[in-house]
Amino acid sequence: MSDAFRDNADFDLGPLPERAATLLIEVSATARLVAHLRLVHDVAVRLLEAVSRAWPELQFDREAVLFGAATHDIGKALHPEELYQPGTAHEVDGRRLLLDCGIEDRLARFAETHAKWKHSSDCTFEDLLVGLADTCWKGRRSEGLDDLVCQQILNQIHGEWWEVFDARLDR
Repeated sequence: MSDAFRDNADFDLGPLPERAATLLIEVSATARLVAHLRLVHDVAVRLLEAVSRAWPELQFDREAVLFGAATHDIGKALHPEELYQPGTAHEVDGRRLLLDCGIEDRLARFAETHAKWKHSSDCTFEDLLVGLADTCWKGRRSEGLDDLVCQQILNQIHGEWWEVFDARLDR
């Protein structure tokens, strides 16, 4: 197995879902792409643990979020220039690539939707969580994305805005 798939003790990253790791090998993903996907997946794991701890009653598809985090940029295997410069061609092509590999659309969609929250109001909670993991791994936050995630949580728990953002999500 490629060194890019091995656990790196320096970062204490867990493994990618087996299905995602296999796909990355099949599409000849570069080490840089695999490293990015491992980092985003690790952030997603930690994010989901925190969300589940804070709101155990919250309903979402954990498997989909983790697979989405592990494959959201798989289209960059087709558009490697987008690893180094801005671009969105990898989004639609990544979804198509996953579908062509037999991945069901409920999981393939994250390749296209992980950045759509900026331009679309119909993102699911899972889409937003993948987008949040993809943003947070860089040590950045997006007020707009944070607000959308908080609103999705509030839609389920019927709590107060400040409780979600200040007391839980912003930790």
